[in-house]
Amino acid sequence: MIARNDYLKDLISFKDKNLIKVVTGIRRCGKSTMFELYQAYLEENGIGGEQIITVNLEHGDYRSIRTSEVLYNYVENKLKKDRKNYVFLDEVQQVENFQEAVDWLYVKKNVDLYITGSNAFLLSGELTTLLSGRYVEIKMLPLSFKEYVSAYPDNTNIGALYMNYLQNSSFPGTLELTRKQDVRTYLEGIYNTILLKDIITRKKISDSSALQSVVEFMFDNIGNMCSSTKIANAMTSAGRKISVPTVENYLSALRDSFILYKVGRYDIKGKQYLATGSKYYVADIGLRYFILGTKPTDMGHILENIVYLELLRRGYEVHIGKIGDSEVDFIAIGAEGVEYYQVAQTVMEEQTLKRELSAIDAIKDHNLKYLLTMDYTPMTSYNGIKQINVLDWLLK
Repeated sequence: MIARNDYLKDLISFKDKNLIKVVTGIRRCGKSTMFELYQAYLEENGIGGEQIITVNLEHGDYRSIRTSEVLYNYVENKLKKDRKNYVFLDEVQQVENFQEAVDWLYVKKNVDLYITGSNAFLLSGELTTLLSGRYVEIKMLPLSFKEYVSAYPDNTNIGALYMNYLQNSSFPGTLELTRKQDVRTYLEGIYNTILLKDIITRKKISDSSALQSVVEFMFDNIGNMCSSTKIANAMTSAGRKISVPTVENYLSALRDSFILYKVGRYDIKGKQYLATGSKYYVADIGLRYFILGTKPTDMGHILENIVYLELLRRGYEVHIGKIGDSEVDFIAIGAEGVEYYQVAQTVMEEQTLKRELSAIDAIKDHNLKYLLTMDYTPMTSYNGIKQINVLDWLLK
């Protein structure tokens, strides 16, 4: 079991706080395992097993719990009246009107409540209104490269591990699989479940083949500027007519299921967010390989995708930067300020190096600036821009 230390620290820091701990993230990213790790921590620190109540609402043992009242009654009957109870509701969106049960349990003084969900519906609409200011969201992603490497302590070939990380996926469950066919079968199961349970059923989508086409287009265009109009036009030109509102509906559903992330642009000089020109990245490159196959020419955009997800893991708010007519790959806004990142597979050719440096060099503030590449060269600085090997950066 991989130690998910950053997420574990978050849960520990919010222990016994009068807040509902909401853990969100794509299916099979490790939310249930995270609960197991945290529950082990609780027991190691004096909490009795009878004080820990877990309900996994996708498990057959709990198939009869499908309404808020049944869920509340089940948990309430297990509560120890004279002690603090730690209640874990896994995939709670499976329960009709689950927000009612969440609210009823939250107001009980002897309950510390933790819930998970695999789509953004969990924190939309009535629950957000009902619990405004009373919850904290912990956003989980599949394994970081550092976490992935920790599963192979005897393997010092970091470059080979990186390629395995891309092709075999960052989903924790793939670590137990040795055959590529088994990995593909596992990823197929995740993908089909997301499309069927989190998107097609909930959004009542009738044309699943059109949705599949949009997925393929978006996976094929990670790191490219995309708009709903551009996507609709490209698909219509390819022989599949689709309207702009339909594309927008599909993109919204893909984002809600955490399989796709949208990144907007920010004008660095004008200091304003831009309404047009967003990019999209996927939650796992292994899923992309499963859908599209391998495309060696895409390695630059794949690297961009990996860096974007890592910035999210490290708690940054991330935007695409615009400076004049040039683009900075990422503006990362964190608790300690702003950082700028340019990402390139290689800058060994002088012209490529100049091109990658020019945009970020045009920024005249004193925030940290980084050029991340796969090149193995000593760490270099160009006018304050630090060039770092991206694998070293991912492992720090």
